[in-house]
Amino acid sequence: MTDTAYDVIVIGVGGMGSAAVYHLSEMGMDTLGIERYDIPHSMGSSHGVTRIIRRGQYEHPSYSPLVDAAYDRWRALEDTTGRDLLHITGGIDAGPPDSDIFTGSRTACEQHDIEHSVLDAAMVNERFPGYEFPEHHRAVYQPESGFLVPEQCIIAHVEAAQENGAVIRARETVESVSDTGGDEVTVETNRGSYTAEQVIVTAGAWAQKIYPALQSHLTPVRQVLGWFQPETVSWFEPEAFPIFVHETATEHYYGFPIYDVPGFKLGKFNHRNQTVDPETMNRSPTQTDESVLRSYLETYFPDAAGPTMQLATCLFTNTPDSHFIIDSLPAHPRVTVGVGFSGHGFKFASVIGEILASLCMNQSHPYDIDLFRIDRLLEWSGVCHSLCILCVRACRQYVLSHVSPQTVVVSLPQLLCR
Repeated sequence: MTDTAYDVIVIGVGGMGSAAVYHLSEMGMDTLGIERYDIPHSMGSSHGVTRIIRRGQYEHPSYSPLVDAAYDRWRALEDTTGRDLLHITGGIDAGPPDSDIFTGSRTACEQHDIEHSVLDAAMVNERFPGYEFPEHHRAVYQPESGFLVPEQCIIAHVEAAQENGAVIRARETVESVSDTGGDEVTVETNRGSYTAEQVIVTAGAWAQKIYPALQSHLTPVRQVLGWFQPETVSWFEPEAFPIFVHETATEHYYGFPIYDVPGFKLGKFNHRNQTVDPETMNRSPTQTDESVLRSYLETYFPDAAGPTMQLATCLFTNTPDSHFIIDSLPAHPRVTVGVGFSGHGFKFASVIGEILASLCMNQSHPYDIDLFRIDRLLEWSGVCHSLCILCVRACRQYVLSHVSPQTVVVSLPQLLCR
């Protein structure tokens, strides 16, 4: 190795990291991207053949302006590279009338004037015969929703960055990052030592191994996806079947039309709620994993409940409130992190890469990212610790009044333990 000094080093070249490397290279920065696995790979969160994109964001209305920019960036990347990345199928956000997904999606669409229509279950089932929603469920249909091809998105960002002169090193493991308060940061790997004025960490579930201070804010959860052969294939092709996110009485599921891999693709958010170490987790799907998906399939998409075509594992890296962390580390101002995307981040990668590049170079950008500041989690930790001294019940009531019920189910045990 001859070049060891860079303007910026990006650690983790998956969905977010590849986009950050690309945008830094567009800014003329001398950039190094380091990835411990292949490019692309199936060990983290940025794979699985298809990933949802939609303008109306039930998670929080403030996401919608970001995804508008992401659509534009994905289309621009297609033009730059000639790769086919973004497919429009329409999309369904559905659940009981008072569910977070239905009400949140409708609110976001109304607030940001996003084209949509509200459908009852009978309308959904008649228009899209692969669906079999129960009578009382409601849906927001967004015609501009669809899916991205994540592996192709990563390759496109990496190749475009390399064209701009960026250096990408795969199968190289970061062992330490030293920020001593000077004018550079040292990154030690199993292959050598590098220095840079700034570092961006987009290492997903491995970020907490690089910076243990992040451990209390990040929870890796094992995720399993399934592809199942429909009886009526034409009902589940991209031209006929919109992507969906669906809230039942207790759980959230999501699905895609047939694309590239034989079969209708289905996932359940946080699957079996298994907190894992990304280096030792069981990456072999089991019959229990399959049954979680198949039981839902047989109820809501019975025509697609045919033979299993494929099962695959991936990771969600969740924050306590399920919102992202995009910020510099308080004790390390030369280190910017983009982590904790909580199972709904990939669609934003094209614009988050731009934001991370701007943040680390101390340049302005037009996006409101206050929701993603890391200090919100430090504040929550302090509040919950104080309330726990009084009593657990009081803490629970406080959280319920400040966080959506969906978030409380996942994050309350984590909050109480701080």
